[in-house]
Amino acid sequence: MAVAQGNENVADDFPARVRTEMQRAIQRNLKGLEFLSAAPQAVGAMEKELLYRRGTALLYKFKPVRDEVYRVPLLIVTPPSNHGYIFDLAKGQSMVEFLLHRGIDIYLLDWVAPTREEAKLGLADYAEGFIPEAIGEVLAASGEDELTLAGYCMGGTLAVIHAALNPAGPVRNLLMFATPVDFTQMTMFRAWADQSHFDVDKMVDTLGNIPGDVMLGAFDLMRPANRTAGKIHLWTNMWNDEFVRSYRMFDRWAAETLPVPGEYFREQIKLLIWENALLEGTLAMRGRTADLRNITAATLNIVAQHDHVVSREAALPLMSHTSSTDSEEIVAKGGHVSLVAGTQALHRLWPKIDEWLRVRSI
Repeated sequence: MAVAQGNENVADDFPARVRTEMQRAIQRNLKGLEFLSAAPQAVGAMEKELLYRRGTALLYKFKPVRDEVYRVPLLIVTPPSNHGYIFDLAKGQSMVEFLLHRGIDIYLLDWVAPTREEAKLGLADYAEGFIPEAIGEVLAASGEDELTLAGYCMGGTLAVIHAALNPAGPVRNLLMFATPVDFTQMTMFRAWADQSHFDVDKMVDTLGNIPGDVMLGAFDLMRPANRTAGKIHLWTNMWNDEFVRSYRMFDRWAAETLPVPGEYFREQIKLLIWENALLEGTLAMRGRTADLRNITAATLNIVAQHDHVVSREAALPLMSHTSSTDSEEIVAKGGHVSLVAGTQALHRLWPKIDEWLRVRSI
């Protein structure tokens, strides 16, 4: 009797399911034409002002949304190969929005494409040039004498290098997202840039700045079917306006991957990927050595469970090789980008970051 009743329910549902699929098929085709002709998806949820610009570097201050903010400001360093709007995609998908509403005073060190003359910029120009200059601007604007330094991916690596070079500096807290420190664990990048076949000097000396599509191609090689699978997933969900909107924002961010200075790229390959100099304690800049043991700042190290770019093992030394007595690791569900953008992080991760920051920002 129960089986018969179940079959009857399925039969009753069948016409409704057919109508739903027909409607979605119509919407997919109509909206597919709209998708192809649409302007780039707008990004950016929160109001900000440009505080500082020098060459490829831009420093923004986000306008507070509460009358009172926590004392210790937050400076986010984005990777030089990417735009910083990934932290502020749209209402409801913005880490910046989430933290502003909880009283955090936020600044963003962002980048534009380097000029031909900036091809000579190296790791030291970022870790010991742009970052400390931005820190100085943030402290002047906030009236404080210490700050939380955050970084994502290579932006995090540069922030770690800066902290390791400046143990007496004003960095009170380190907040790291998917930050590689042990480059022997960046296995796909090491395979891509293996010394046996990768002539980095020829590439840099020929091109100057390294085009964004070279960087994007390296990511695509890690998961060659990802882009195709993404397009199929998009088509399947073309009827869903919210899905398409979110897809277009993330797709725009990836497509707008920035070129990077050739010397920065050369040193990234030789010093970090080939020599693993940061972890080995041999990374020298302007007469000093970046020693991870110099880092005493409170550290929150966030990694993604399914990150195909930066594995947990690559980021793990932040938990074992520094001198911090206040360090914590969060292994979050999701992938490389979902740590800093999207609705999943809004519910699962960002409340934990807020809780961690609040007690260390007073």
